[in-house]
Order: sequence, then C-alpha cells, then structure tokens
Amino acid sequence: MNHMPALNRRAFVIGTAAVGTGLALGLDIPFGPTVVRAADGSPEINAWVVIQPDDTVVIRIARSEMGQGTLTGLAQLVAEELECDWSKVTTEYPTPGQSVARKRVWGDFSTGGSRGIRTSNEYVRKGGATARIMLIQAAANEWKVPASECTAANSIITHTPSGRTTTYGKVAEAAARVEPPTDVKLKDPKDWKLVGKGVKRLDTADKTTGKMTYGIDIKLPGMLNAAIKACPVFGGKLKSYDEAKAMGMKGVKKVVKVGDYAVAVVADTWWHAKTALEAMPIAWDEGENAKVSSASIAKWLEEGFDDSQPAFVGNENGDAKAAIAKAAKKVEAVYNYPYQNHATMEPMNATALYTGDKCDVWCGTQNGEAAFAATLEASGLPADKCDVHKQILGGGFGRRGQTDYVRQAVAIAKQMPGTPIKLLWSREEDMQHGAYHPITQVKMTGAFDADNNLTALRMRISGQSILFSLRPEALVNGKDPATFAGLNATGEAAIGYSVPNLLIDHSMRNPHVPPGFWRGVNVNQNAIYLECFMDELAHAAGQDPLEFRRKLMATHPKHLAVLNAVAEKIGWDKPAPQGVFRGIAQHMGYGSYVAGAAEVSVTDSNKIKVHRIVAATDPGYAVNPAQIERQIAGSFVYGLTGLFYGGCTVKEGRIEQANFDTYNSMRIAEMPKVEAIVMPSGGFWGGVGEPTICVAGPAVLNAYFAATGKRLRSVPLRDQNISFA
Repeated sequence: MNHMPALNRRAFVIGTAAVGTGLALGLDIPFGPTVVRAADGSPEINAWVVIQPDDTVVIRIARSEMGQGTLTGLAQLVAEELECDWSKVTTEYPTPGQSVARKRVWGDFSTGGSRGIRTSNEYVRKGGATARIMLIQAAANEWKVPASECTAANSIITHTPSGRTTTYGKVAEAAARVEPPTDVKLKDPKDWKLVGKGVKRLDTADKTTGKMTYGIDIKLPGMLNAAIKACPVFGGKLKSYDEAKAMGMKGVKKVVKVGDYAVAVVADTWWHAKTALEAMPIAWDEGENAKVSSASIAKWLEEGFDDSQPAFVGNENGDAKAAIAKAAKKVEAVYNYPYQNHATMEPMNATALYTGDKCDVWCGTQNGEAAFAATLEASGLPADKCDVHKQILGGGFGRRGQTDYVRQAVAIAKQMPGTPIKLLWSREEDMQHGAYHPITQVKMTGAFDADNNLTALRMRISGQSILFSLRPEALVNGKDPATFAGLNATGEAAIGYSVPNLLIDHSMRNPHVPPGFWRGVNVNQNAIYLECFMDELAHAAGQDPLEFRRKLMATHPKHLAVLNAVAEKIGWDKPAPQGVFRGIAQHMGYGSYVAGAAEVSVTDSNKIKVHRIVAATDPGYAVNPAQIERQIAGSFVYGLTGLFYGGCTVKEGRIEQANFDTYNSMRIAEMPKVEAIVMPSGGFWGGVGEPTICVAGPAVLNAYFAATGKRLRSVPLRDQNISFA
C-alpha cells in the first residue's frame, strides 16, 4: 500500500544499451517496428498483450494477486477490449526492473487500498483496445482491404464483405510491427460482454492442485536458508551474540548481523538455521520503549480527549460545541479499537541472489516497485543491475506493502555473494515484528433538542496515524487525512449523514509500535464508532435505528440505497425469528458504498451466534460480481475475527501475541451465512476488497444490544469474556 520511495540518482541510471538490447523478457521500448518478444519468442502486440501461435493470449498484470481476484479482474478488462477467446487467456507478471527500463510502461505496481482495478482500469483497457486495433490492421493489410471492413470477436478477425477469417495467432507477428493508434475509443459499459460476468478465477486451479508457486516455495541451485531474530522491542538494538554456539551446530554455514537490530543464521536447511538461532545467546539493548505497556498507551490516548490538547479537524460544519452546550439532552460514549496483526498464512520471506554486480530478489510483494527500490538501496547497485520477481502472495492484507523482509534478505545475501539465500521469518518473528492496525480511542457526544432531533455530533479520535510513520510526505499540514476514512465531508470515504452541527477531529498520538495498512484500514474502527453510536442515539431518541438513520440521509442517496437494500433483504420491517435480533450499519470507503445487516442470538449474555449477515455494495462498476460476493464473505471473516479474537497487547515494549494460540482466527462453524447484494450504479470505480469489511462489526454489535440491552464499546470481545456461541 505504500507509494514507491524516492530513489537516489543511480537508481534510474538506465543506459540506452539496456533499453534496446531486447533481453529474454523484452526490454525494448514497447512500440515501433522492432518486434518485442516474450521469453518463449512469441510476439508482444504491446506491453499488455502477448499472443502465441496457438492463439493463447498472455495478459501482463502489474498488480499483485493475494487472493482478492485482481489478477482475473484486470485480465477481464484487457480481454473485454481485446475481444479475445477468454478460454485461451493466461497471465504473467512483468518485473519492476523491466517496467523501469521501459519508462514505467506498466504504470503503478502498488496493490492496496482497493486500488488495483479502480485506478488502472482505464489504461489497461486501452492496452487491450490498442492491441485489438493492431491485430485487425495486420489482417486488413494481409487481405489488402480497409480495416474498417473488418471486425474481431473471440480471437477471430472477420472481413465482413467477403467472409474471410483469420485468427489472432496467425497475424500476431505482423500485428507486432503495426504502428499503434494514438487515440483509442473504449467500449461503452452497456456493450460489455465479459466485464460484469462472474467468470471463474484464473488462479484457482493451480492453487487447488498445489502447482502455484509462492515466495516460500522458491528453490534455486545451491540455495541456502536463513532464519532471523530482530530486537523484540521496536526501536531496540542488537547488543551482542555468541556466534561460536551457532557455528558448531548441524548445517550452519554463517552467522550474520543485519543492520543494528537483528542477527541471522544461514544454514543448509531452514530448520537447522532456526534451531541454531534459538540456541545462540543474544543480548539486546531494548531502550526506553521497554517500559511501554498497553495500559500506558491507553492512558496516553485517553488524555487526548481533553479539549486543551491539540487536534486536527477532519470534518466540521456549524458550531457543535455551542449546540451541545445548549442541548435538551446529551449522549456520550467512549469506544476503542486495538492493534491488529495481519497474520498472513505465509510468513514474510524473500530469496535474494547477490553476485557483486547484480542482485535479483524473488518474493511476494504488494508493491513490486517498492520492493525494487528496497533492493536497489540494500544492494547499492543501479536499477539496470537489479530486479524483483514477484510471486503470488500467501496473504497480504497490507503487510506485504512493507519492504523490511526484502531489505533483510538482500543484506544477508550481500554477505554471501554468489549464493542464493532464502530468508523465512518464523511465525513468532512474523507476529511480533509486524506493522499493526493502528490503535485508537474515540469520545463521541450527540445532542438533541426538545423534540428529539439530533442537533449536534462531536467525535474526538485519539490515537495513531499510519501516514505519520509510513508516508509523512502525505500528511497535510501535519494532519493525517486517512484517519477520517468514512467521516469526511466529501470524497471517496465520505460520511453518509447530514447533522446541523458537526465536529470530527483527531488528537494524534503515536506510540512506538509501528502502524501499518491493515485490510480496510481506518474504516474498520470508524464504522464501529459511528454506526454503533448512531444506534445509541436512536435508542436515546426512542426511534427505530433504521428510521433514525434515514432522516439524516436525505442528501446521501447512494449511502441510503445500500442501507435500504440490506434492510429490505433482511426483513427489517418484519419480526425476526424467535430469539433472533437484528443490527444494521452503513459506511463508505475506497470509493464504494456499503451496508450490512446482521441476525444474531445470544446465550448466557456472552455467547453470540451470528446466524446471517446481509451485505450490499455499490462499487460503481462490478467487473466480476461472483468475485465481489466472495470478497464480501472473505472480508467478514477478517472483520469478525478482528472483532471477536483479534487485538494485540503490549508488555515491556513488545507484542505479546506470538502465534495462533494467542491470536486466534474464527472457524468455519462460527461463520454466518452471507448474502451479498452487488448493486453497481455506474459512473465511478470503487474498491471491493476492503470497504465491506467494516460493516460486519457494527451490525453484529448493534444486534447484540438489541438482544441484551448492553453496549459493547471495546474490541476485542474476548477481553470481555464474550465469544462465538
């Protein structure tokens, strides 16, 4: 999710020779009379499309696939304009090194913030359309007819007047030499044939059979394996270690220092490396951060609620403080949301081969260009001497937007030139050295007049900023705009309510635990905060939670449309089954409008059975509705896991949860039935993978209140002895 760091001057020193030599993977400038060839010799029509003689279409995908379906969705967009035979489509990743050498022809490699499709849809569609026009022109040239008399469909080009046909594979070589058109018209969405269809994912079969290669699967000739330990306290340093103890153990080849904070053991197998590392005495300089605990962080955040403390205003209209002061009735609540771990199934890993004048890295990454930049920096080599070979990710959720594990792998490989080194973090290292969902608290006040009309809403968020740590250049006069996701006046994460007097601000407080982009990021807690408090306000006003919201949403039609859709589907206006209670929520994030309604039952006041969640999303355009439905269900696994089981605690400066025995995940038996309503209204491109995650939590919490009359304002629920039934 990070943007590419600024690179030093040598990083982009790419001579003309490197650009024009036509390496195996095709480093020529993409357009022109010279045919650029893929590794198998097949002609590249343009940077996005390679066509083989048997009509196989290889579509280049710059974004990363981590289970969210971007690979298939982007291929659909290219194939739609290309008019190719979908049954013959396959994909491949270009490398960031190739992209840089070709003037960043593939654009942005970053995959996060639900941006994969919504920010690249136009230029990838143009890639497909451009290739189609070139293929048609090549056939027309061969037939000596005007291209305007020819059409393309299903990888077959037809000369309409004569009925002659040819295939893409037969004219690909000639098409690769055609001058590309400068102006390409894209299809009207009403004419889409493939986009909007729930086609099967392109990556499922290989995952099912075990053929898929993840970073953890990489094997290279002569490869050695590395295990690493960093200081358990963030910001701490490596003091000393007893190398002799490790070197005498089976399979160990070398012990290397990594930066000033970590040590690694390199061995013939990873298990030998890990065993030696655990046996080796290590002393740490933990520093002042070792005094920090969850309790001290919570106290510091609580102090941020004081009006005397500075705060950044995110959204304001009217005079909320004055309206609250003269209110007939006030409602106050404090909520909190904890650190959360990404807990990807595949721990962080990277394989690096450094030879002194070249450095290659194989890894799963959410941003190939950021991993490339990290490789350049860690190796000290120029851009034309490095590359990163992206693999399918065994989970990302924002964690693999970081590059720490890439830098470490290169740093270790640099100390053993000529030998490929696979660095694999242990599960404990992975869990305790992450970049965590930021910790926040919120104090909210609602004000009513004598007629129970909501006159004011005040929200003071106190807590961590992700951008402060990861992208300080993106701060706006010190403010982190991402903190206000779903609470903004306008934009891709706007609030769905109009309140006469509104004040939402942020007292920024940044503990030493590093924050990161965690699937859904700030909409996760903001939806719980706002939507649970909306229920509290409705209850205080003696009004139905749905009707209370509707009155505030007259000028927010798209928010209201998804809310109405879930209310209708769940049967809000009809009695729930005996012993079942309902809750509802809506929010906006990543350009999409989402809502959820839950049905739960509660036993012994602390066992929650979530029977059913109905979810609606309006992402503007729905490229693959079947995949969107899966994303909604999958996001609820993540969201409900965070709500019930998640939460990382800090003791003596370090994260306490080291493995899945203390950082649990919900099981299949605990999963509710999910009914998805995909309702694209067109005219904009919203995200899919992250927005819906946020409505499951508040819908369930509101249903719990309906069942018990008790408010749950603290996450995770396990800390309050509440679990799945």
